[in-house]
Amino acid sequence: MDKKIRIIDVTNRDGVQTSRLGLAKLEKTVLNILLNKLGVYQCEFGFPTTHHETNYINANLELARMGVLKPMILEGWIRAIEEDVEKAVEMTRVEHLNLSISTSNQMIQGKFQGKKNRDDVINDMVKAVKHARDLGIKTIGVNAEDASRTDMDYLIKFSLAAKKAGADRIRYCDTLGYETPFRIHFRLKDLTKAVDMPIELHCHNDLGMAVANSIMGAKGVIEEGQEAYINTTVNNMGERAGNCDLVSTILALKYGAEIEELGMGDPNIKLDKAWQIAMYASHAFGVPIPINQPGVGDNAFAHESGIHADGVLKNRENYELYDYKVLGRGEKILVETGRLITTGEYSGISSFQHVFKNFNLTFKNEEEARQILELIRYANVHKQRPLVKEEFIFIAKYPKIAELLLTMVPPKITIFKPLIMKDENGNDLNEEQEPEKESLIIN
Repeated sequence: MDKKIRIIDVTNRDGVQTSRLGLAKLEKTVLNILLNKLGVYQCEFGFPTTHHETNYINANLELARMGVLKPMILEGWIRAIEEDVEKAVEMTRVEHLNLSISTSNQMIQGKFQGKKNRDDVINDMVKAVKHARDLGIKTIGVNAEDASRTDMDYLIKFSLAAKKAGADRIRYCDTLGYETPFRIHFRLKDLTKAVDMPIELHCHNDLGMAVANSIMGAKGVIEEGQEAYINTTVNNMGERAGNCDLVSTILALKYGAEIEELGMGDPNIKLDKAWQIAMYASHAFGVPIPINQPGVGDNAFAHESGIHADGVLKNRENYELYDYKVLGRGEKILVETGRLITTGEYSGISSFQHVFKNFNLTFKNEEEARQILELIRYANVHKQRPLVKEEFIFIAKYPKIAELLLTMVPPKITIFKPLIMKDENGNDLNEEQEPEKESLIIN
């Protein structure tokens, strides 16, 4: 097999939708830099039609232009409607887009509530794809949301229409984590054979099979002669039970039985960067890595059983499938036990320079140091928690980009009419007659 499975990481789009969690724009940017170092082919880095993402999107596109985020492709996610295409191009300089729309009967009926039928879905998607092409978008992916619960005849019809309109690939979304490895393998073979175009796998982990489903689906695509792409998130962040885990997927492609011999993994992946990115994402999301997480969990290379410990001490390969060093693990983690100097939104120049000396960074003069310190203060407010080494270094190296990331201007809001406050009986309230707070109803 000469075709390869490429990784498209979606942490900065789907991962940040994890309930009750999220990332600051600085954290999303540092994560992009680490993904690029890891060798990820493409990153779905955000929402180009969302106002609070505009500066972040454009700042990262500028990093790409500067060569900092190269060769990784930066691609935005929008709905498959013409209005979103237009807004994305107006608000940002994005050049790659994924257009998403629901395709299953459940979602067409349950979400659109009779406002759209199956033909409408295809028509909207085709118009959006053509409009994106007309506006100069370089690559276009079309997402079939809930593809795993979409009947194959309609999914093929939808995909062929996307291809004819100018799409570069189809994203097969297992939105509810419904798939199983055996089923998805043959569904993807059938789909690829019928449409003859590259396919992305986007699998959720509701049944704990996101990695297995992604790899077996991608294998089916490659067997039919097309490139395959797997969507991942770092530390399997994402809605509900999360998405397909980045490090587990890379490990499975490199060390899985038969998968390894087929050589389907992307040779550009640098597995020795895995530990760093997993640790950074854990800090940024504020979510500890599970102790038994493949490759990067605390117990991934721990041995206690007498038989296991004896065997691994004699020869690592007795009880370890791969060495911890291939993941970039093994460096000592230093923990301050004495005096600790930190920097925050109220820090002064002395503590700031002390911290930066630990990173072997120097400044031309005190004025430059003070300007960077001001950005560091804003970054602490932006994140609402202490910065880490990768973030300090990024701000020092790219202060103009950091300034853009830390700048957020809300859109101008026009209030068309004042809120009317009513009591529980529906009567309008005025300032003179205001009931107890418990009975207030705001329409």
